[in-house]
Amino acid sequence: MVVEELNIEGLKVFTPRIFEDDRGYFFESFNQTIFDNAVGESIVFCQDNESRSSKYVLRGLHFQAPPHGQGKLVRVTQGSVLDVAVDLRKGSSTYGQYEKVLLSADNKKQFWVPEGFAHGFLALEDNTVFNYKCTGFYNKESEGGLNWDDPGLKIDWGLDIDPMLSEKDRVAASFETFKSPF
Repeated sequence: MVVEELNIEGLKVFTPRIFEDDRGYFFESFNQTIFDNAVGESIVFCQDNESRSSKYVLRGLHFQAPPHGQGKLVRVTQGSVLDVAVDLRKGSSTYGQYEKVLLSADNKKQFWVPEGFAHGFLALEDNTVFNYKCTGFYNKESEGGLNWDDPGLKIDWGLDIDPMLSEKDRVAASFETFKSPF
């Protein structure tokens, strides 16, 4: 497994070694020891989630506030997404900055998004299947969100059409008025 450090501290991309032959392929999708060593602490995942999205569905930018924060290890098992994490940690030198990663069934990369980040993705293909390993259980009272196209964040989603959004995402808070709980 290759671990890539990104420009924003805490964000990491995991790329597995894939063994292919005429029968197909095999790869180790998760290894607790490698993961814990890469993130520098012992992480416990307690909930797995899966979503399926049509092309141009945008989900996010979501987070869960303390004391119910969530770290997420995300990957795509069918299709592809542009995955985005925004730093919401008040004391961070990269507060308000974002990283984006192309995740696909073909590249098999996984993106670690720890607590303190808003997270979202844009499905780039129909029937994209997205998987999350979460460090905390979902808590409705702790959920929050930011506007996906907020001018203060300047996220380049590469879109030339309007994405499909949930009502919750359509009315999410602006970064300008946001008060970070992290």
